[in-house]
Amino acid sequence: MPSDTPRARPTLELRDVSKQFGELHALSGVSLRVSPGDSILLYGPNGAGKTTLLRVLSTLARPSEGKVLLDGEDVHSNPAAAKSAIGFVTHTTFLYGELTVRENLEFAGKLFGLAAVVQRVAEVLDTFHLRERAETMVRELSRGYQQRVSLARAFLHDPQFLLLDEPFTGLDAASTESLQGLMRRLEGQGKALIFSTHNFDQGKAVARRMVSLEGGKLRYDGPVNLAPVAALRVGDRSQEQGAKG
Repeated sequence: MPSDTPRARPTLELRDVSKQFGELHALSGVSLRVSPGDSILLYGPNGAGKTTLLRVLSTLARPSEGKVLLDGEDVHSNPAAAKSAIGFVTHTTFLYGELTVRENLEFAGKLFGLAAVVQRVAEVLDTFHLRERAETMVRELSRGYQQRVSLARAFLHDPQFLLLDEPFTGLDAASTESLQGLMRRLEGQGKALIFSTHNFDQGKAVARRMVSLEGGKLRYDGPVNLAPVAALRVGDRSQEQGAKG
């Protein structure tokens, strides 16, 4: 007999996760829970472990120790379910340069098994203001437009969890503002968002919660507006390093 109690929406979780690359400890004993409606700014200096954390959450990298759980189940025991629940944008777009924007998105939609691929592709083309470039080969696009295509692909299958690594890279002011608005609406849709950026003001305009990393370790996890000065200085150092480079 079916239960009258509604099933809880899934969570994505790291449990005491460490990740090593040879002698490098990219993550050390990190535990993190991402729930529907969460909007999380992932903050820290270059080399803090932000990209590694997102790659581990997305199933693209396996932890050296610890577990990654989706709704209490190890993501690697059912990778298909995890991939359908997660949309991920990385530093590298992994787009096919010899295919058009539309072809890239339709190919991704078929991989996700979407029933109405053409309709859904049309929707994300409009959402990310790409309709005029739909028949352009990706290799001919600027970095900013390639970023928009990458974002469109991440949103294409309507995932429950959006993991965005420096999503504002290459975007102009208008595109950044549009993306921020889209990201803010995710909370009301019951979706979870976790994204990294070195620009704290940019992140604070979207996120309610902040997770700060330094040296692969979790330094702060709490409301953005209550973040201690030390956690903010972590990101400031990263911006200073970038300026020097």
